[in-house]
Amino acid sequence: MGKFIYSDTVKVEIEDRALAHIHAVIGAKLRRAEPFFFTWRDDSSVGDGRTSVWIHQAQPLVFKFYGSRRPALNPAWVDAFAHTANSPRGLHLVPEPPEPSAPSNDSGASA
Repeated sequence: MGKFIYSDTVKVEIEDRALAHIHAVIGAKLRRAEPFFFTWRDDSSVGDGRTSVWIHQAQPLVFKFYGSRRPALNPAWVDAFAHTANSPRGLHLVPEPPEPSAPSNDSGASA
């Protein structure tokens, strides 16, 4: 379970695989100077509500991964997170879609 830390005051645990995908999307948006909201549902231990933070270049962010390996990124999940980040509602957690299958080399012709 990884941790997203915003401005050293807001901390939320997010599974390492999801956090790696969020990391990619946030990095891309900040490189393009595109601020946005990031919202998540709080754990019942902290009130079971929602937290939303405004992400921009001037705010310090920390992505703490507990696993030692970098998870392989699913391009479909990166796209899904990017789509939410570009919406008025802002970035939020979405379920991982199936990874796109590789194009088949089978032309359908018999030898």
